[in-house]
Amino acid sequence: MTVHTGEKAPDFELAASSGETVKLSDFRGENVVLYFYPKDMTPGCTTEACDFRDHHESFADLDAVILGISPDPVDRHEKFIDKHDLPFQLLADEDHKVAEEYGVWKLKKAFSKESMGIERSTFIIDKEGNLVKEFRKVKVDGHVEEALQFIKEEM
Repeated sequence: MTVHTGEKAPDFELAASSGETVKLSDFRGENVVLYFYPKDMTPGCTTEACDFRDHHESFADLDAVILGISPDPVDRHEKFIDKHDLPFQLLADEDHKVAEEYGVWKLKKAFSKESMGIERSTFIIDKEGNLVKEFRKVKVDGHVEEALQFIKEEM
């Protein structure tokens, strides 16, 4: 299954780095930047998280909350947040059900090996819970600025 622009974003409930259980629907009335990434503490994921951190206030000024999702457990998310001073929540999708709903759990190939994992992707969800923009197969460099620009111009 996958979601498409113009549709209601699938609601979900996941354990968060804050120690709470978070539902997407908790953020109705705010724009949501929902980004899926493969793994805490890896170079590309660290760069992306730190880019979101560095632009966090700009997103907040546009009524946009940032949520990161990976298959890592909450305790690993907490270490990642502490190490890089991340001001947003990371959600644990250990069984990758939410990643499957959003169509980002994919067969990946690296160094002649195949395995299932997260395809780096970002979804912009409006205040009513509708998916208004999807960025798939994200390249880290410049991506956060691109997402921020979309929100500035379109929302």
